[in-house]
Amino acid sequence: MTALASPDRLVDALAHLAATIDARAQEGDAGKSWTAKLLAKGPDACAAKVAEEGGELADAVRGESDGRVANEAADVLYHVFVALRSRGVSLDDVAAALEARQGTSGIDEKAGRTGA
Repeated sequence: MTALASPDRLVDALAHLAATIDARAQEGDAGKSWTAKLLAKGPDACAAKVAEEGGELADAVRGESDGRVANEAADVLYHVFVALRSRGVSLDDVAAALEARQGTSGIDEKAGRTGA
């Protein structure tokens, strides 16, 4: 089992992805941009894509190549970012939620959720 590498490259890629999604959202040309097309359909369509891509990632993890897993994970991350944008939830909001969990075991964190 390989360890996760330094996150610097991923951070740069995610920052670029976020900026691209913001630009496509502002341009709003659903004829030229998949992002704009999804956003125009609203949060329900974005949620459906997150669910679809999450299932494809799970299937890949179960028995496909590492390259396929990486590609499906990229699809999930992209669709999560678009879904967040569709709801107006910022990446800072997500970062705050992650920061609040630092130093807490997943079991303890889940037990303490209030639905917020």
